[in-house]
Amino acid sequence: MQLQGKAVGFAVTGSHCTLAAVMPELARVVAAAARVVPILSPAVRDIDTRFGTSTYWRAEVERITGQQAIDTIVAAEPIGPRKLFDVIVVAPCTGNTLAKMANGITDTPVLMAIKAQLRNLRPVVIAISTNDGLGANTVNLGRVMNMRNIYLVPFGQDDPHNKPNSLVAAMDLLVDTILAALEGKQIQPLLRGYSPAGQVTGGK
Repeated sequence: MQLQGKAVGFAVTGSHCTLAAVMPELARVVAAAARVVPILSPAVRDIDTRFGTSTYWRAEVERITGQQAIDTIVAAEPIGPRKLFDVIVVAPCTGNTLAKMANGITDTPVLMAIKAQLRNLRPVVIAISTNDGLGANTVNLGRVMNMRNIYLVPFGQDDPHNKPNSLVAAMDLLVDTILAALEGKQIQPLLRGYSPAGQVTGGK
């Protein structure tokens, strides 16, 4: 399976500290796929942080993809009936988005995009980045892992000594996870180790 000729919805949520690590992987997806459309959560669309302004991140994803971002629930709703995407990626996926996904809440453009994609029994790839993945969100992670047509980018603890509940996906495995998901497979192994540099990687 290759990404060539595939339409990809690339959703970005408000783990602002992870956005810089995701951008090179977004560029890799764009280089491999036919069309990639960004989808923004309200946190990315509206909030300025020390990691960059909302204006900067919108401009960056639109520059990389060459497409205008979907940034409202209304704009995301047609993804289902029009079957716009072969796969939707959520990278980074915050604990907030994960929890809402697990409990059937659809109150952001990203969650509407996920709901619309799952309606068509098409794959959704999740790259988690959450400080409470091994805390309050553990139950939601388990639920999402058992949902049909949901595939996770391998993940691990990024800072087990200072943030023992924190989990982050190995972003360098994003493309490999997408390719496996398009074949209906979960890439393995799912759990990855911690590196002294404080990053979770695929070990390539």
